[in-house]
Amino acid sequence: MRHTIFPLLFFLTLFLAGCHSSEVSEAEPLRHATLLRMELADSFTRVEVRDAWHEGRPLQTYVLVPRSQRVPSNLPEGILVRTPLKRVVVFSSVHAALLYDLSCEKQLVAMTDTTYAVDPRLKEGLRQGRIADAGSSMAPNVERLLALKPDAVFVPPMEGANYGLLEKAGLTLVQCADYLETSALGRAEWMRFFGRLLGAETQADSLFSDISERYDSLRQAVTSTTERPSLLCDTKQGTAWYTPGGKSYLGQLYADAGANYLFANRPESGSAALSAETVLARGHEADVWLIKYGAANDLSYTQLATDYAPYKSLRPWQERHIWGCNTLRIPFYEEAPFHPDRLLQDIVKILHPSLLPHHRLRYYSPLPTP
Repeated sequence: MRHTIFPLLFFLTLFLAGCHSSEVSEAEPLRHATLLRMELADSFTRVEVRDAWHEGRPLQTYVLVPRSQRVPSNLPEGILVRTPLKRVVVFSSVHAALLYDLSCEKQLVAMTDTTYAVDPRLKEGLRQGRIADAGSSMAPNVERLLALKPDAVFVPPMEGANYGLLEKAGLTLVQCADYLETSALGRAEWMRFFGRLLGAETQADSLFSDISERYDSLRQAVTSTTERPSLLCDTKQGTAWYTPGGKSYLGQLYADAGANYLFANRPESGSAALSAETVLARGHEADVWLIKYGAANDLSYTQLATDYAPYKSLRPWQERHIWGCNTLRIPFYEEAPFHPDRLLQDIVKILHPSLLPHHRLRYYSPLPTP
């Protein structure tokens, strides 16, 4: 009797599986990313990128089908992408660096804005000609892109952005809305999507798991201290002082680092453009000042005072509590978005040095005092 029941159950299982081949379920639910949804079926993965400017509205939908299998006849609506992508063009060095992190650098054929590359791996790839120059992200070289025959082009969605020429040329565009996430881990979790595009799903999931574990562990450690040093960021640029909004991923990261960020109450999810008078008044008694800048020579207290004399009235200038990150020398923008745990370590080390007594600063360093 047992020999009869087993094959019946076996074939019944196969029959039921075939009947539900088009059903999808959420694949390892995303814990932090809010602008991304991934659903898994037995023959494809459906990925929805959400519109950051219109809540609840999809920006683009992709249907990922492995190259090793035939395209199913029951696919949902969306742009068909055969995975893994073999030839990729990126419009941001952030994603170019991520390809190296996922050991997918051989799939990177070109990038835009190459003069701004800081990561040594990218600079070497460009020098050797392994990575082609695709022109400016604002005006890419379409002819060169077509000659490279990429499987996909990674582009940043921007409100009102028009990639019509690229779409008209038949290029598949992958909307990389990770930079619009409002939490550090939310942005970093996008690597799981990119890993599935590149055939590096296991590597991406494992890397993100390690990053989120380190980030959460450090964030938890910060709760053991009641001290909350007040934090001022960046400098005046032209007529405005741009500082992270309270709902930006950096604003959230400063909170996780145990900072009393002076503009945490700002509603912006990106940068807030404030008057210098507003920032100077609010930051007059700040405990710590962090400055990101790009310059041929490293910033100093003397140079700050030369650039804008009122800086000298700020307590961090007077007490020498300023740390700088020269983004033309240090790959801050290429590395920190997908490795927020490293940035969190730096900020915690500066604000709460006793919590990380052996950590060596990776991005920031105290301004020299001539």
